[in-house]
This record gives sequence, structure tokens and C-alpha cells, in this order.
Amino acid sequence: MRHYLILLAALCLAACSRTPLQEQQAYVFGTRVEVIVVSVAPEQGRQAIAAVLHEFDRLHRAYHAWQQSELTALNLAIAAGRPQQVTPELADLVREAQQLSRQGDYLFDPGIGQLIKLWGFQADEFKAELPPPAEIESWLASKPSIADLTISGTTVSSRNRRLALDFGGYLKGVALDRAAAILRSQGIHNALINIGGNVMALGSKEGRKWKVGIQHPRQPGPLATVELDDGEAIGTSGDYQRFFEVDGKRYPHLLDPRSGYPADHTQAVTVVIPAGPKAGTLSDASSKPIFIAGPDHWREMAQKMNIGLVLRVDRDEQIFVTAALHQRLSFIGQTPALTVVP
Repeated sequence: MRHYLILLAALCLAACSRTPLQEQQAYVFGTRVEVIVVSVAPEQGRQAIAAVLHEFDRLHRAYHAWQQSELTALNLAIAAGRPQQVTPELADLVREAQQLSRQGDYLFDPGIGQLIKLWGFQADEFKAELPPPAEIESWLASKPSIADLTISGTTVSSRNRRLALDFGGYLKGVALDRAAAILRSQGIHNALINIGGNVMALGSKEGRKWKVGIQHPRQPGPLATVELDDGEAIGTSGDYQRFFEVDGKRYPHLLDPRSGYPADHTQAVTVVIPAGPKAGTLSDASSKPIFIAGPDHWREMAQKMNIGLVLRVDRDEQIFVTAALHQRLSFIGQTPALTVVP
């Protein structure tokens, strides 16, 4: 499985570093995760990584949309038309996801779980099979959205029984922020956290910024690299990892809730989010509405969400990059033709 982003720093650091480097990988959230810690106290680093991976596993089990979890219990209650008492943590996640969805004009909407299932993207492996058009039309007619939820304290109810929550496009970002908080609380201030291509940098490596590669959506290896400042996060939504093909046409998992079909006008969108308490969350949630907004509206959507560092590759492999991000990129080999936008 290819990563959205490539951690160029890891191999060099492991080979060249004199400072102890602890690294551990796991498989959580349906993807590979990596935590790299720089610490002169190896045991401290190992304990901090273990705490991070424990929290990742807890989040994965608690909020899995398709295996028995607190989230599936909520979805069953919604389908039955009854309110559900949830934990304060889940209530807060739903509120935050509602706010993020609203900011992105609901192009990112965790309430489209039934549409995801129609397309088969809830599975680890996808069937090369299109859903019946009538079922998509039926789903569109009911227009389920996370906006249909009402939260009163820790009681969640929905006015739409077709709504089903899936936090797959949001939870990895939440986990990044949790990981950063855990590492800092344990005295770790220099680290790199990668959850399936959503990456957060903490501190540096002996004064050198962490360098991350942005995967080319149609070629092996990175398109470019970018150095991350302390607390910055980077994330990519791409059509090249979770997809299937029918009659030579690619159907990626990035679904447009307005049409009920995958967005086919974009290959990849990468965003870099400045340091802040929700940098990880935004690196995951904000790339999706920009991706789905398409060729005529992606820049407008990025501005609406106050995302200034954006790179977009369209279906014809034309590259568009905001001026703020362009000045920070280092391209691999010859600089490709691209369009710089304000």
C-alpha cells in the first residue's frame, strides 16, 4: 500500500543520527502508522510511543463505523429513530465534526456512512462493482447529513434515519492531535507522527527541520518535499490508494455528497496546516472539501476555510499550488510545469 506522504527524514536519521532515535510502526485506522521520537533517554521514548499507540488503538475500537463500537451503537439508534446517550468524548467529536462540515459546505460530511457502504468503501478490499443508480438516487432523495443531528448534553438524536456516521475522514487527524499532546506530556518535544500520510512534526532533529515528501499521484516516489515547522501538520487526499476500476474508469473513495458519486476531477490535494491545537484534525478534514470542490471552486473553498498552503493535482496531472506553499516546496528532479495561484 502506497502512502499519501513519504517520510524522507526517517531513513537518513536512522543511518546518520548520533542522537538516539526510537521508531515504531503499527496498523491502525485501516492504515500504517509510524511514530518517530528523538530522545536521549531511550526508555522514555519507548514509553511515550507505547502510550501514543495505545491511544490510537482505543480511538480505532471506540469509533469504528463498521465493527461493534460506540459509534455503531449510535448509528443503530439513529436508524431506529431513537435518541442515544453517548460519552462526553463522542458528543464532543460529533459537535466538532458538525462545525468542520459546515465550514466546508458539507463537502466533507461524516454523516454519509450509508453512501460509503453503497460504494463498498467501508471494506478493506473493494469489489469492482458500481452500486445500482436507483439506490444512489434514493440516498440523494433523503439527503442525510451530519447537520441532521441534534446534541443535547450527551444525548444525540437525528431527524433523518438514513444518516450514518463514519469518522474515517476525520479521526486520523484527531489522533494526530492526541498523539502530540501525549508526547509533550511525557517530555518528548522532537518527534514525527505519521498516520497513513497525515503527518505532524514536533520540534526538530538536532535543529534540522523534519522533511516530508508529497507523493506523486501517478508516479512512484515524491513529487516534492516540504520542511515542517514545530507543530505543523500536513495531509493529502488522493484518488490513488483507495479506489477500484470498472471499464477503465477509476472510482476513488472520495465521494461527492451532492452527486452521490466519487469526485473524478482531481488526483490529489495536499494541505499544510500551521501549528495550533487542532492542526492535525484540520490536516485530515480540510483536504477533502478542497478536493471535492473541483477545478472551479477549490481555491475559493480553501480561502473559505482559511487554508493558505495548498497543492492540487487535477485529473490531467496539471499542478496548481498556492504562492505561500510554492515558496516552501523543493521539487524532485526537474521542476514540473505548474500554476501558482494567490
